[in-house]
Amino acid sequence: MAILVTGSMAIDRIMVFPDRFKNHILPDKLHILSVSFHVESLDEFFGGCAGNIAYGLKLLGEDPLIVATVGRDFGSYAAWMDLHGIRRDGLVALHDCHTSQCFITTDLDDNQIVAFHPGAMERASEARLSAVKEPFEWALVGPSDLAAMRTHAAELKARRARTMIDPGQQLINFEPADLLELMDGAAVYIVNDYEWAVTQQRTGLGEDELAARAEVVVVTRGAEGSWIRRGGERLEIPAVKPAEVVDPTGCGDAYRSGLLFGLARGVSLEIAGRLGSLMGSLAVEQRGTQSVEISLEDFRTRFEREFGAAF
Repeated sequence: MAILVTGSMAIDRIMVFPDRFKNHILPDKLHILSVSFHVESLDEFFGGCAGNIAYGLKLLGEDPLIVATVGRDFGSYAAWMDLHGIRRDGLVALHDCHTSQCFITTDLDDNQIVAFHPGAMERASEARLSAVKEPFEWALVGPSDLAAMRTHAAELKARRARTMIDPGQQLINFEPADLLELMDGAAVYIVNDYEWAVTQQRTGLGEDELAARAEVVVVTRGAEGSWIRRGGERLEIPAVKPAEVVDPTGCGDAYRSGLLFGLARGVSLEIAGRLGSLMGSLAVEQRGTQSVEISLEDFRTRFEREFGAAF
């Protein structure tokens, strides 16, 4: 049975400036700033939260169905999806705009200047769930256009799909009432530790009150692992130490794919969290957001080596 994933589809262009921004920016002239950085490397990666999560699910043997909007420049990304057997029948192509794009320039101190063009994502509501006729039990609502996120979440809950809510970068743009509406009735509400603090600050509610809104709350904490709460039960999930830290970009999406894979397979919350932890670690070991290459058999072997038990 398919796992439905909504959210952003984006093309990431990552550049490295072989110097430090601070050497070229005059603090007292910021009001008339005009700078140009000569970058020696430019890498293009296919990303977006929906695309990244679907990639991880497919790697683990699932059949993800992405419902999202893309633009007229999606050809190379479409070819990438076809190469990896990720279906595209849930995508809506808008030929009068670009696919969402992120331009990231990083200096030698790992400072970043980022420009994000939402493009087709701003019209994500045009990717309608009513067009999906096949059955699915699990779905994820990832960061996208706010109106689309609200609509998709409401429709999925109405269809009694077990829905994971992942507000991500859009969290700060939700009004408190809308954020609580997203959480209410969700099978899973997942955020990182900073986003969890923002959730509490924006809603004015504490952990116990928020945990009562969704069936399960998951908070990721990077190298410190994650915790999962269901009712009064709280599970501590250890992080998996990567063989080498290459690039943390996309680690959170990889965690979500492992977690969702486990939940769809009916494993315990603890095992599902550990599956997420391992997927996140594998992503950190590679550069780019869709760069992990591993068979399900090898993934099972790595999981058993890390946790001393099979899943």
